[in-house]
Amino acid sequence: MKRATTRSKEATHERIVETAARAIRRSGYDGTSVANIMKEAGLTHGGFYAHFPSREAMLAEAADRAGAEAVAASSRVAATAPPEQALQVLLRAYLSKEHVKSLEMGCPVASLGSEMPRQAPEVRRAATRRIKEMIDVIARQLPDWGQPDAHEHALVTAATMVGALVMARAVDDSKLSDALLKAALKHLVPGGA
Repeated sequence: MKRATTRSKEATHERIVETAARAIRRSGYDGTSVANIMKEAGLTHGGFYAHFPSREAMLAEAADRAGAEAVAASSRVAATAPPEQALQVLLRAYLSKEHVKSLEMGCPVASLGSEMPRQAPEVRRAATRRIKEMIDVIARQLPDWGQPDAHEHALVTAATMVGALVMARAVDDSKLSDALLKAALKHLVPGGA
């Protein structure tokens, strides 16, 4: 009986984290309340502290989950292409109209980056770990992977990707949004945009 209770508690915990990972990308850290997460997860507010010692602990797990999902998605996209085309395929998927619209399931760095400096250390630590993984996924797709300047190339590529997505989401002009995505692709994949 105890094992079934433990599994049920773990499943409930997972449901809360999954719900919170979507909510932070949709509404930001400050727009994500414990009460709303619990309600969206189909649970009562009172049960929250059976799963987390604090709101910050939940946000840290949510940031970690959102980042892990983004890294896994990027890795899957890159793996669908031949190695010499993996970077282009990854960039096209990231810098797409679909990704602009997919706020709730998209890149958490683009959704939450500007809020990070004001978050608790455990939230920032989780996000930082996943950002490093994202940079590594990009680095492994670069033609100069393993060369001295490859890490810097990956940093610039990641920063350009995230910045272009943030700006494409920010504007209320669809032509400008599309132009931002296209310009970033053209810069990152010369001749391949």
